[in-house]
Amino acid sequence: MSAPHASETPQSPRPPGIGATRYAGSRVPRVEDPRLLTGHGTYVDDVVRPGMLHGHFVRSPLARARVLGVDVSEALALPGVRAVFTAEDLNPGVHEQWYTMQGPDAPDTPRPPLAEGEVRFVGDPVALVVAEDRYLAEDAAELVVVDYDPLTPVVDYATALDSDQLVHEGYPRNLVGERGGRPVEDLADVFAGAAHVVRETIHQQGHASVPMETRGLIAEWSAADGEMTMWASSQSPHEMRMFCARVLGVPEHRVRAVVRDTGGGFGQKIVPMREEMCVMLAARRLPAALKWIEDRQENLLAAGQGRREHGEAAMAFDEEGRILAATLDHVQDAGAYPVPNPVNTAGLVGMLFPGPYRIPEATFTLRSVFSNTSGRIAYRGPWAFEPLVREVLLDIAARRIGIDPVELRRRNLLRRDELPYTNANGLPYSDMTPLETFEHAIELLDYPAFRREQRQARAEGRYIGVGTSSYVEPTAAAMGSMGTEGATIRIEPSGAVNVYVAGGSCGNSLETTVVQLTADALGVDIEDVHTIQGDTAVTPYGAGTGGSRSGSMLAGAIRETGGALRERITAIAAHKLEAAPVDIELADSRAFVRGDPSSGLTIGQIAALAYFQSEQLPPGVPPGLEAGGRYRGAAPMVWANATHVCTCEVDVVTGEVRLLRYIVSEDCGPMINPNVVEGQIAGGTVQGIGGALFEEFAHDADGNPLATTFMDYLLPTSTEVPVIEHGHVESPSPGPGGYKGVGEGGALGAPPAVVNAVADALSPFGVTLNRMPLTPAALIELIQAAESSGKGVPA
Repeated sequence: MSAPHASETPQSPRPPGIGATRYAGSRVPRVEDPRLLTGHGTYVDDVVRPGMLHGHFVRSPLARARVLGVDVSEALALPGVRAVFTAEDLNPGVHEQWYTMQGPDAPDTPRPPLAEGEVRFVGDPVALVVAEDRYLAEDAAELVVVDYDPLTPVVDYATALDSDQLVHEGYPRNLVGERGGRPVEDLADVFAGAAHVVRETIHQQGHASVPMETRGLIAEWSAADGEMTMWASSQSPHEMRMFCARVLGVPEHRVRAVVRDTGGGFGQKIVPMREEMCVMLAARRLPAALKWIEDRQENLLAAGQGRREHGEAAMAFDEEGRILAATLDHVQDAGAYPVPNPVNTAGLVGMLFPGPYRIPEATFTLRSVFSNTSGRIAYRGPWAFEPLVREVLLDIAARRIGIDPVELRRRNLLRRDELPYTNANGLPYSDMTPLETFEHAIELLDYPAFRREQRQARAEGRYIGVGTSSYVEPTAAAMGSMGTEGATIRIEPSGAVNVYVAGGSCGNSLETTVVQLTADALGVDIEDVHTIQGDTAVTPYGAGTGGSRSGSMLAGAIRETGGALRERITAIAAHKLEAAPVDIELADSRAFVRGDPSSGLTIGQIAALAYFQSEQLPPGVPPGLEAGGRYRGAAPMVWANATHVCTCEVDVVTGEVRLLRYIVSEDCGPMINPNVVEGQIAGGTVQGIGGALFEEFAHDADGNPLATTFMDYLLPTSTEVPVIEHGHVESPSPGPGGYKGVGEGGALGAPPAVVNAVADALSPFGVTLNRMPLTPAALIELIQAAESSGKGVPA
């Protein structure tokens, strides 16, 4: 839920751009809403192909076992069943299977399409049944007999390094990989001489992405011309295409990926997973298109998980509460088949651990560990452990040192005038406002008034609390495969404008923001602009949505493309109007001589000249009005930052947590569309609230998942989430328009803000919160333990 009116600080001046800004920065209604809200979206399950077949997977009921044999005869005998594929049928067909973001030579983890020799988690796909309809495929899957020889699973990642059982042969100690900064011994003297040292081990439970639309893919192979067409639910159409070409060993130009509407991804759909590989491989051996749509239970069982990890964090402080040094020893669960290799992303946890604070000395260690659970995926803000562990530790430190947690942060947060600044682990910060954003959020709350209200509430036997969290968010990285983005703009002979970007509709409203940016770039009415996205046959290469990159990168691509096209339009108009190009203005879908808007030419008239009367064009101007361009990121990293503030009330009898107010003050630069920005912040915030209070992807001692339906995997609803109040502080980035990313921030900031609010409410009991989720049962256990010990119990 989002506040209808945001409280905003004055906007910083925007860097000069192409044309007069008219649409960027305004709350333009989302152009996709009429389609989506009336039920006319097109998702994978809406696509029907001639003679289409349906797939369903046979999945392992055991967390770890040898596969001694697979008998498919009874399933094949069922009328309407067209094929049953096992590992020996599909797996040898894989030519290459690496992800573009990592490259062919980067270390990777095993990822067979179907389980081969051994199953490694409950839900591991063992066979793929293909039938004439979905229900028949499910029935046939029940008839596939798999002979399992149970093995001892490695369920607890925290002890996996010392286990005598291996998830994968060839990975001693179940270690996926490790990273680290400088030796922790280098900081020993700093800690030894500090006035205060605070240490705590903090745990984050496993989460599921839970997109509204589960994973799905239709693959149609044309044997006559050796071409594959796919309709996918994906955040990255071009990655789907490139990956399929590698897997099948066919030229990339013979693969087409079409992504229409995608009902959420949150990182789960950035890259194809094992099931998508199976569908690609199987489709090549079938006479018709193959559709696979997973149900909700499969999604919770096998589509991957995020978060599950822990870390021992330590901070050293001087007498006045200034941070002298910080260390983090971080261990994460990679599951059985992580997608993609999680080590580099996890390394970002350690690199970012100093956060938006002035910390002169820091280091970290990381170990990523295999377990017999579903694979780790890049869930929204995959480095989210670092703000959780840091911000919770800061509140614990404030209570132990005897400083108000807001004051402790004030003494340590970076100010805008201190930037650029390189954090102690080597990351260069620039163009952001940590302290200013923090103060804005605290002002929106009226912190002194809340503390007065809290004292009154406690006198009445009510326990309310406030928590904050502040973080920096790396966005729009100008590195590797994600460092560039393309756009093609075509003005049709009628004057209508089509803009082609890789994009895709997965909830981040790129359709609307791209239309706004293009209308401004060309000086045309927004009603004249349409965007085509998600079809690799017509759109330029793009890395897709992820890494909070799309807004800034697409703004750059449209600037590059729109600038070239604008010059051509201006040249044609100047030639026809007998004026100098510098005197031509573009506005309202017209070109006219500055100072005389009543005369001039419409964009349609200019287009007609360009396409149909090319002999009248000025020398050197090519016919037509179509241009393509590619943007390379302006900086190695574009930095956003924010502060979240949460207030809550805890019922100390039932353990129920009720959120009272929720404030987000964000610096994501100038906003292309405040409605879209606030929607992204609110969506991530609600996911973070769910992670703090409700969601847990847990397993029993045998590796059986305990939450495979919404009866067990709890999600927040509108009744548990307060209205989210938005504040904006703007510092422009060095990129086009000064824009920054905003996609992952809400999910980063919410968990520690909620944990700290609950801890503050329960501070009279002297409890320490270091595990999530904060369920009523968990809180009651902590309160009862405090009462029985006689420590910190309220009078």
